Amino acid sequence: MNKVFELIRLAAANDYPVLITGKTGTGKEMTAKAIHRLSSRAKKPLITINCGAIPENLLESELFGHEKGAFTGAATRQIGRFEQADQGTIFLDEIGELPLSLQVKLLRFLQESTIERLGGTQTITLNVRIIAATNINLEDAVKEGTFREDLFYRLNVLKLRLPDLKERQEDILLLAHNFLIEESQRLGRKQPSFLPATLAAIANHNWPGNVRELQNRIRGALGTTTARSISPVDLGLEDAPETTEKQTLPTLREARETAEKDVVRRALALTGNNISQAARLLDISRPTLHDLIKKHGIQRDK
Repeated sequence: MNKVFELIRLAAANDYPVLITGKTGTGKEMTAKAIHRLSSRAKKPLITINCGAIPENLLESELFGHEKGAFTGAATRQIGRFEQADQGTIFLDEIGELPLSLQVKLLRFLQESTIERLGGTQTITLNVRIIAATNINLEDAVKEGTFREDLFYRLNVLKLRLPDLKERQEDILLLAHNFLIEESQRLGRKQPSFLPATLAAIANHNWPGNVRELQNRIRGALGTTTARSISPVDLGLEDAPETTEKQTLPTLREARETAEKDVVRRALALTGNNISQAARLLDISRPTLHDLIKKHGIQRDK
């Protein structure tokens, strides 16, 4: 994954369009958020829209807005997602599902940085960085005539492919630990811990649903148990093969320390050792990050 992290850091340093590819659940939205948080636009909006989740007859208004009276039921002016993202970033998920009629309008924005609201005549100039994602092969879609070739090349400036989770063994326990923290905070409950057997089950599972499956299994466990420890059964991994070398399994404290050190080192590497950016990426304060660097004896390259 080091190459992916380096590409995220490089992508954050400029405003070129980014095309993120990978199978469903590999973490495309998480990657888009990381690029935005590390960019100069971090304090501005990040607007996300799933191009395949909104009916075609409503999608143009959703993206570009509409004027009062533009169509039946348009009682007031509506600001679209692109205007909401002005000075920030828009993340177009499932870009391969965008209808051809709207691909033309997106292409115009990429060329001229302008839009027009549905039913309007005013040309609106915007400053928006575009990150798009897809789980389909857009080159095949171009050949099949369902995706414009000129739009593909406009989007495919910085391409970032996310491998399946099973190809990222070093990330699995780290992601599991991070999801456990995030989801516990979201529920407002005290964070439970993983049993050693659970860590082994997580490491041994094949994760066909990728990062999304991992996150949803953790959500399911937190939603169905109030225990202080998460077991393999809580994650639905009771049938996962158990390790036969129990003496090599780290203690829970060791696993936490390793995950903490690893995520700090990755954040520093991703941000080029920029303390402010790394702290923002980890959602902690600068003093806390300094304490973690000192605690784990992490050497920062000058």
